[in-house]
Amino acid sequence: MNKKKIMKNNNEFANILKKYNYNLLPGDIVAGTIIYKEKKGFLVNIGDQIAGYLPNEEIRITTNNQNTKHSTLVNRTVEFLLMAPKTNIKQYILSIKRLEYIRGWKRIKQLQKEEIIFHTNLHHINKGGIITYLEGIQGFIPKSHIYLKTKEKNKLYKDKIHIQCKILIINEKNNQLILSNKSAILFISTHKFKFGEIIYGKVKSIKPYGLFIDLYGITALLHISEIKSIRINNIQSSFKINTLTKVKVINIDIKQGRISVSKRNIK
Repeated sequence: MNKKKIMKNNNEFANILKKYNYNLLPGDIVAGTIIYKEKKGFLVNIGDQIAGYLPNEEIRITTNNQNTKHSTLVNRTVEFLLMAPKTNIKQYILSIKRLEYIRGWKRIKQLQKEEIIFHTNLHHINKGGIITYLEGIQGFIPKSHIYLKTKEKNKLYKDKIHIQCKILIINEKNNQLILSNKSAILFISTHKFKFGEIIYGKVKSIKPYGLFIDLYGITALLHISEIKSIRINNIQSSFKINTLTKVKVINIDIKQGRISVSKRNIK
């Protein structure tokens, strides 16, 4: 596109905006056309007497190691967040990244409010858990909130497949987004657990502090204090892996994805 055509398009855009009361203030969302690429950013026509400037670092939130290709931005009309006017050079500093950040948090809050279960792709796996992205915001799934069978876990860590999650904690001020796979699995479980329910489960693992019991595909904790009224000295000798045992549901924590059970006072 030649220079005369660019100037004509910019003038047409400016004429459209003149029909509106276009008093720009920091924090406003404005529409503009990116007209020219410089070394450290882009010039933007936002229809005001002062030009807009989009620094390279304000272009877009980066996820999955993918950056927006700068060459595709020229002549595109998009929305920006107006950050602050730089009066010494008569320019408004603009940002796409910060506008996406604001909108991303709004969508995340809505997902939490409506208790939506969603799939998210893995970005990075470390010893503490999984790093992922939701609406362009980096999130974290703690290891303690990942509930998968051994085969599924091996496939997850090998192939980096997507995983079902529910929002556990959000703190926009601290840019904190914590997700839970356990909470999602319990929330959508076909068996609707009830407080006081008597149910049979299979012993999955035995620990010094208690047992982990499989209940319809959900792992429940049977703490050693809830096995008998008297103290048990050797829990290993009292239970065996893969055997059925009758328990009572004493606590259901959907948010944390946890179920606690007891064997006390069961006939």
